[in-house]
Amino acid sequence: MSSLDRRRFLQASAALGGALVSSGIGRAAQSAPVRIDAPIVDRVVVREITDNQHNIFLGPLERPGLTVQRTGFPAAAQGKTLESEWGLALHIESTRGGEQRRYLLDFGFTPNVYANNLELLKIDPANVNALVLSHGHFDHYGGLIGFLEARRAEMRKDLRLYTGGEDIFCHRLSRNPDASFADFKPALDRRKLKTLNVEPVLSEDPIVIEGHAFTTGAVPRTSIERVLPNSWVDIGIKDGLGCDANAYMNHHFTAEELAGKPQPDQHWHEHATCFRLGDRGLVVISSCGHAGIINTLKRAQEVSGVEKIYALVGGFHLAPAPDDYLRQVIAELQKFDLEHVMPMHCSGQNFVDLANKEMPEKLVLCGTGSSFTFTA
Repeated sequence: MSSLDRRRFLQASAALGGALVSSGIGRAAQSAPVRIDAPIVDRVVVREITDNQHNIFLGPLERPGLTVQRTGFPAAAQGKTLESEWGLALHIESTRGGEQRRYLLDFGFTPNVYANNLELLKIDPANVNALVLSHGHFDHYGGLIGFLEARRAEMRKDLRLYTGGEDIFCHRLSRNPDASFADFKPALDRRKLKTLNVEPVLSEDPIVIEGHAFTTGAVPRTSIERVLPNSWVDIGIKDGLGCDANAYMNHHFTAEELAGKPQPDQHWHEHATCFRLGDRGLVVISSCGHAGIINTLKRAQEVSGVEKIYALVGGFHLAPAPDDYLRQVIAELQKFDLEHVMPMHCSGQNFVDLANKEMPEKLVLCGTGSSFTFTA
């Protein structure tokens, strides 16, 4: 199937409905219609457990509807501090009336850094309602299994891990200069998830999580954006690890992919996590944004029926963007009239610098230990 046909399939998939099956380790995730009833919340707090860097000199900030707090030297008397590494991990708390929900979204690169920062930020896994994984890159799930092995017994029994499509489990590769391939990192191991009693919920359609959040599902490619160079993907099960082309409709994959030939990763499984914040609009969390942040925002509008985007948060994967492409994306981004733009992780210093020039009143700097409180 051509890439154009596959894009058409993804655009139509939500309307067609159906169910995607989590390959024998949990129930099928029932697909939602293309338009969902997006829950309304009063408050959202996003905390950066792990990001690429920790700037202790960043100060607090107050803007309409947003309060930003920073973490300096935590637990100094014990000789500990927050650690940063390439990757992203977030803790999210949402409130509606007297009702609260707590989520862990992505898990950074290593379990040791993740565990250290959870302790210093005083985040209690026992209070977490659900886990969310944005996509199948190791710098977002590297800390997951080690964290679960250490803390699973403290957590709710019916714990779910919300992901996108089956290809989140695929083997991912890096391409060497001589065109050979090397393993990017070990694929996400669904066998270990099963052993740890964590139920993967796979859905390429938007889905409501714990009555407060919703995901975009698969992000159609409708803007000027393209997937910038990153990993390659290898379809199939090897030594019990990988993604199963038979787990759902085969025509999701190209003929080349089904033949076992590595292909540039298109991240059809990647999804964003969103909240509808009172009358202010949507808070959209794009953990890496390989599908494009403009495409992601349009998808969030489409599935929720809410036009106003209040805040864009997370990784935008524009670090490798050529200058002319970056300028086009920021020009398109300005058309949304967002209140807050909050680049993390792979967004790139190039994005931060240009955003500071083009939309300084919207830009909010981020880093490990930062806490962002949005109020309706």
